[in-house]
Amino acid sequence: MELQDPKMNGALPSDAVGYRQEREGFLPSRGPAPGSKPVQFMDFEGKTSFGMSVFNLSNAIMGSGILGLAYAMAHTGVIFFLALLLCIALLSSYSIHLLLTCAGIAGIRAYEQLGQRAFGPAGKVVVATVICLHNVGAMSSYLFIIKSELPLVIGTFLYMDPEGDWFLKGNLLIIIVSVLIILPLALMKHLGYLGYTSGLSLTCMLFFLVSVIYKKFQLGCAIGRNETAMESEALVGLPSQGLNSSCEAQMFTVDSQMSYTVPIMAFAFVCHPEVLPIYTELCRPSKRRMQAVANVSIGAMFCMYGLTATFGYLTFYSSVKAEMLHMYSQKDPLILCVRLAVLLAVTLTVPVVLFPIRRALQQLLFPGKAFSWPRHVAIALILLVLVNVLVICVPTIRDIFGVIGSTSAPSLIFILPSIFYLRIVPSEVEPFLSWPKIQALCFGVLGVLFMAVSLGFMFANWATGQSRMSGH
Repeated sequence: MELQDPKMNGALPSDAVGYRQEREGFLPSRGPAPGSKPVQFMDFEGKTSFGMSVFNLSNAIMGSGILGLAYAMAHTGVIFFLALLLCIALLSSYSIHLLLTCAGIAGIRAYEQLGQRAFGPAGKVVVATVICLHNVGAMSSYLFIIKSELPLVIGTFLYMDPEGDWFLKGNLLIIIVSVLIILPLALMKHLGYLGYTSGLSLTCMLFFLVSVIYKKFQLGCAIGRNETAMESEALVGLPSQGLNSSCEAQMFTVDSQMSYTVPIMAFAFVCHPEVLPIYTELCRPSKRRMQAVANVSIGAMFCMYGLTATFGYLTFYSSVKAEMLHMYSQKDPLILCVRLAVLLAVTLTVPVVLFPIRRALQQLLFPGKAFSWPRHVAIALILLVLVNVLVICVPTIRDIFGVIGSTSAPSLIFILPSIFYLRIVPSEVEPFLSWPKIQALCFGVLGVLFMAVSLGFMFANWATGQSRMSGH
């Protein structure tokens, strides 16, 4: 029996049937919906628990940009920063809602296949390319942190000079870390298996947060007493417009640097390439259950971001640097442990970021092929070799990351989910001028504006010769 719409004189099309079922929360995870063509969910029964899925998605959200959020707060003010962060978190949750709605209607849990459903083969290629560019940039940023920080940490622990010992060179260490830690984790068959390492990674970042809070109460106002903070005040070109040099927090601040810090805050919640792979492996999958995973993950990261930025800013105020760990004494044993924890966290995040790239390449190059261990291993090896070569051979990769981040991040958060919603949700159920589709359209326009503004400020930055902070 076909589903009837009281406002229409006939049966709803199959897409509309899927939409109705998705709205009511009983779209099956496999098999055809009554009265419709068979849905195309992957033939894999998800076994990853709710908690492990939260760990994986939270780990995907958590990025190296957390080290610069106190700097962002210094250039926006406490209240303004927290308000912006909350708005971005809510927008990210809404974006995931659009993505999950489209996945439920189309019966697809692959970002690339949604692109094909919306725009044909060209859409699939565009989506796969955007995911690969963004996640390769994220992987490279994590390996850059390992390259720059690990020699200093090991050298300090062993009382050695990182510049003088060949086995403490950053290029060698990232190869060792990639082979011994990242590669074995990247060879896992399913993303759900990384839930334990994601939990460990988040524990490391929680230790970082607790240490920042502890140091705030230990140091009090570090301005004028902490030698690192005093040195930072003397740095040539340190922006000071609108900032105070005393132990007084600013609630609202607007200066020229705010234009560069707001995009970093927006990119702090990019996790969309990982959403559908995690959804695929979720135990008892449904749109409502996956949205709950996303909301818990985004809420937890909002709290962690907000607390880290607030206590870091209230320790160093206007003197805080782009990478907050550089503000503390490098000989402090607690800070050494914190830096080691941050290094472990970013190392364990790389395999989670690699999974969507491999999935995108498989969707693009080997569509419909059954799982193959040789192909699975080969793609992981090629990706790790590529990223290692990139990090070793291109010392000024920051600008490239900036361009990728200013284009791929708005595309993944704003533009693609809104376009998918407009194209995939049937007009018989949601007319184009209906409020949900108008919201989606405005959301996509916001993404285009955000991309234009980010690129505009970046090109202006290059033209004036100023440097810009970067990070996921």
